[in-house]
Amino acid sequence: FAKQAQQDNERRHYAKKERIADLWEADRAVLLTLPEHGYEAFRMSAAVANKYGEIRVDEHTIPLAGLVQPGKEVLIQIFWDRLVLLTSQQQRIREVPRPYTGRTADIPWEQVFTNLLRKPRSVTHSQFVRMLPEALQTYVKATDWAERKERLQALLHWSGVYEMEHIRQVLEESGPEATVAQLSAALGILQSNRDIPAAWPETLSPPGTQTAESLERYDRLMGVS
Repeated sequence: FAKQAQQDNERRHYAKKERIADLWEADRAVLLTLPEHGYEAFRMSAAVANKYGEIRVDEHTIPLAGLVQPGKEVLIQIFWDRLVLLTSQQQRIREVPRPYTGRTADIPWEQVFTNLLRKPRSVTHSQFVRMLPEALQTYVKATDWAERKERLQALLHWSGVYEMEHIRQVLEESGPEATVAQLSAALGILQSNRDIPAAWPETLSPPGTQTAESLERYDRLMGVS
């Protein structure tokens, strides 16, 4: 094949009557360098956040989790598989999958609880509260206003430190009547049991000393018996 290709380079072009090899050299002289990063096609659109802090895209409701005030315009980069939401100054707000992909978007729970803390009464009709596990829904719907605010404040802190699944697990095990302090302690214990390794890798000692099983050699150097 390579030999036949070389021979074909000597053939005259049927229309231009020049050698294929010469035409290729002329083309190669004006070729452009390929871009380092691939270009993803998208189209731009715009929407206005409604009073619930939502926009409509692809006939679906996209919550903005309080990241944009009602009445503000949102720019939307519509890729084949995702939506990138931008402010009118083109600052990134969040990214969500296109609805038809079947993928779910991460919920910015810290922002959600921050918004709920501003308006504790909205807990009972918040779409985000309905997304929480049942134990957390019950926990956050405390009828006493002071208690509800305390729990929202705790959830705001916990969501920035722990996984929502861990919070649910601790709440179900401890019960809804557990205090914030008790739940915080239980979360700390659960986190330490999951994340702290049995032995920490020691990387600070000089090479050749990390495998020493005792300090006898060091004691001899220091004159300690």
